[in-house]
Amino acid sequence: MADKVLMKGNEAIAEAAIQAGCHHYFGYPITPQTEVAAYMSKRMPKIGGTFLQAESEVAAINMVIGVASTGKRVMTSSSSPGVSLKSEGISYLAGCDLPALVVNVQRGGPGLGGIQPSQSDYYQSTKGGGHGDYHNIVLAPASVQEMASLTVKGFDLADKYRMVAMILADGTMGQMMEPVSLDVSDVKTYDKPWALTGTECKREHNIVNSLYLQPEELEIKNFERYEKYKAIEENEVMYEEYLMDDAEVCVVAFGITSRVAKNAINEARAKGIKVGMIRPITLWPFPKKPLAAAADKCKAFICVEMNMGQMIDDVELAIRCKKPVYLCNRVGGMIPSPEEVLAKIEEVGGAE
Repeated sequence: MADKVLMKGNEAIAEAAIQAGCHHYFGYPITPQTEVAAYMSKRMPKIGGTFLQAESEVAAINMVIGVASTGKRVMTSSSSPGVSLKSEGISYLAGCDLPALVVNVQRGGPGLGGIQPSQSDYYQSTKGGGHGDYHNIVLAPASVQEMASLTVKGFDLADKYRMVAMILADGTMGQMMEPVSLDVSDVKTYDKPWALTGTECKREHNIVNSLYLQPEELEIKNFERYEKYKAIEENEVMYEEYLMDDAEVCVVAFGITSRVAKNAINEARAKGIKVGMIRPITLWPFPKKPLAAAADKCKAFICVEMNMGQMIDDVELAIRCKKPVYLCNRVGGMIPSPEEVLAKIEEVGGAE
């Protein structure tokens, strides 16, 4: 087993990206993800890579588009308002079918909000985030180890499907320190015949473009893209089940709230309440099938979120509203406590 080192979540993302073959980073500092950029500024020159602190988030994402079009692995990172500024560029990446990794270490909002952790960008990330018909692959880590491993996975999925992969973490995950293994021996490589690498007069010109003035042509491109998304939904869903074998109540949580929920579930089990958890790791594609299966045996669901209940819609859609879905939440940078989650489990678990 590879040795582990003690790292912040933000630093784990940056080092894992480098180990995964990303030698190009463009970003702009914003709390609570600034350590990603700071780490890259030190490491990239040492490996012959490119680090550039752009003049704005808009500039940074457009630099990503340029490198992505050459087929090189490239990433940017920001926090909530910064990702909003990048949203047009993310849509352009989708329209050009270009792979890239975007990291969002969330803070509270809307607007400038606050610098404390939040999960209030769920809608933004899973429903597109910019204009047009498209999806991002959205990965939600729940540990510093997953901050690293899902970064590697994100690059692989982005290359495999020629689209944006997003790491959606909250500020807690970015700032906390845990032991992490940086063994990335399973990094995959992909042929990229579409990339702008220079023809050397040996092949046809490649063109990277998102503009289709003929509506029939744009319709075909959108239909083709959604065929690809259908394949992703079939093959790339990731989730964790915890104590679901006999569960009568199913907690659904991601990121830091899933760790809080586990503590509450253990306490509830000690009190005789049959409760388990499904933790989505891919927020898109969402784990609809395991939730639908849980709806056949559980009497209720509880979403634990650091927002006003953005994931509830997807849970209700997944279970086709067969069972009631309750919300346990804190917002504005507050994190639900195990006691608050336990109280909701006891309330729902004792209901008939």
